[in-house]
Amino acid sequence: MSTAPRAAAAAPSPASLALKGWTALRSLLFVAWLVATVVPWALAVLAMAPFAGSTRLYWACVGWLRVAIWGCRLICGVRWRVAGLEHVPTAADAKGAVLLAPKHQSAWETFALPMLMPHPLAYVFKRELLYIPFFGWAMGRLDMIHIDRSKRAEAWAKVAEQGRRLFSEGVWVIMFPEGTRTPRGSQGAYKTGASRLAVATGVPIVPIAVTSARCWPRKTFLVRPGVVDVSIGPPIAAAGRDADELMREVEAWIEAEMRRLDPEAYTSTSVPA
Repeated sequence: MSTAPRAAAAAPSPASLALKGWTALRSLLFVAWLVATVVPWALAVLAMAPFAGSTRLYWACVGWLRVAIWGCRLICGVRWRVAGLEHVPTAADAKGAVLLAPKHQSAWETFALPMLMPHPLAYVFKRELLYIPFFGWAMGRLDMIHIDRSKRAEAWAKVAEQGRRLFSEGVWVIMFPEGTRTPRGSQGAYKTGASRLAVATGVPIVPIAVTSARCWPRKTFLVRPGVVDVSIGPPIAAAGRDADELMREVEAWIEAEMRRLDPEAYTSTSVPA
């Protein structure tokens, strides 16, 4: 029986170390790309803000998100596939309001969804993001819903009031039901903020599954090459529904779709009832 240490067999190969080093280098170049492009872009947005309408300003910011996502593709090798775009109203349908409820695994979908959708989006986000230099300053000029999470009643009143106004103006609201990014293969607690807003306004919810953690996991800037799948589900009617029951339906669709798109990430085949 061999007495050789087990650790020796598990030592990373030179090829594996080289691949990790290459991934780290590409990720560093991508970060440099983000910084180098966001500063002049944000300054341009701030300069045009007093003169441009909200829609024009929004699409100007989406231009930088497009630059960021394509930089991620060209530098880090992150590609994407989108299914189900037929489930959202087209750009020509100005009155087709929906509330987007995506799975949240990464910064990738935060950048990519405005680029992929045909209508302006308004994120519901914590106000601390406004303090990020350049990125947050430009975001603060957009017509979005930034809230103080420590004041829940006040935050919900603001979401309901501004959400209703934005829907009436043809802007779609986007809320991450889990609230924060979750690790690949895991499931966060689905909160009812999005379903409450949908029920209050009568706007349908569109669930979205996104496998972004396959390439860009949370809490890291190490980005691996691969394919992100974005699957857009059929709109779920909200008028007259119970908010808890509605969110359970949204959760069930997203989590079942995540297991279909990324089965190797889940150790259990169980899905929400």
